[in-house]
Amino acid sequence: MLIEPFAGDHVEDNINPIGRLYYAGSTTMCCAHAMSENGTHVLGAQAGPRQLEAVLKSAGLRTVRRVVETPFNLIIEARR
Repeated sequence: MLIEPFAGDHVEDNINPIGRLYYAGSTTMCCAHAMSENGTHVLGAQAGPRQLEAVLKSAGLRTVRRVVETPFNLIIEARR
């Protein structure tokens, strides 16, 4: 299971109060942390469902499906 802050696949999908908060937090914390650990998948300020699915499948997971979506979180199930 993967629980991520909810984000659309395109910047224009995230222009709302929650999206702005998540972009700010992700840019200042998540991206910097991933780069500091030589992360191979620094996805940018926010990763939408398509990017998340691509990363999970590149890690060898075959089945990736969105289980729950709220205005705040996206919950994804990924299996081998």
